[in-house]
Amino acid sequence: MVGHFEQRRVALSTGIELDVVDMGPKDAPAIIFLHGFPESHRTWRYQLPHLSGRFRCIAPDQRGYCGSSKPQDAASYSTDKLIADIFALADALDVESFTVVGHDWGGAIAWGVALGGQPDGLFPAWSGRVTRAVIANAPHPAIFQKLLLTNPDQRAASQYIRTFRDPASDAIIEAHGIAGLLAHAFADKVPSGGIQPPDEIARSLKNWEDRDTCRAMINWYRGSAVTVPAMDEPYAEPPATPFPKLAIPTLVIWALDDVALPPCNLDGIDALVPDATIVKVPGCGHFVPWEAPDAVNAAMDDFLAQS
Repeated sequence: MVGHFEQRRVALSTGIELDVVDMGPKDAPAIIFLHGFPESHRTWRYQLPHLSGRFRCIAPDQRGYCGSSKPQDAASYSTDKLIADIFALADALDVESFTVVGHDWGGAIAWGVALGGQPDGLFPAWSGRVTRAVIANAPHPAIFQKLLLTNPDQRAASQYIRTFRDPASDAIIEAHGIAGLLAHAFADKVPSGGIQPPDEIARSLKNWEDRDTCRAMINWYRGSAVTVPAMDEPYAEPPATPFPKLAIPTLVIWALDDVALPPCNLDGIDALVPDATIVKVPGCGHFVPWEAPDAVNAAMDDFLAQS
């Protein structure tokens, strides 16, 4: 078991306050780690100690999670606001440039942070501040939306998002917390090891049972603009629209046994991310940072040494 990480409270210019792990030399190159659903900074419990001797490692509990600010309306969880939090966090910690690392929903935000903050990025105020990206089992936004419209496997694997967005799920959250909703949405799809080891479940239960936190976590799905069609809706190619390329060095780590995100999410990524390094992790499910920490650490070591 990896023990406790000291956190501090950081107030952001976005009006949000985050609890943040900030470890390693303050003058070292900075890495900002973004966790996904339904986790916390502890997604990175094996990476933070491994890298903090060489890098300043910053891992927030993102908006809506744990003790961080948790507005209750879905509009507060639109992607632009979640991306803005990360640049505001860098500002608050006097970090000018950084590598962004993300898994699951944190990876979705990391894609946006990287696209916005690369040189000549989508957001001029942040352009040039993101030097590298590391994405672990989080689909590229353009590829994911296309797969939802055209690929039966990905559409089927993503039907849980429709469940999370369904107002009928509110009653399950009120009665049973986030664990009850996970059991309802995934039924027999949760791997035999569960979504966390028992010691980590014990750490998470307080947050999974707090109803304000549960609603905030689900609002990440309800505030998203991603369209998830029902299984009986037609399959059709989306209109051809240009999507900006991510030009900075990018490491994509993909566990191949992810029940929610099959490896088809890697198809076509080279065209959208020309400087991509792909590392596949066989025999591992969705939560690759802690299910296969040695593989993730080795891939990051190689990538960070070269880029």
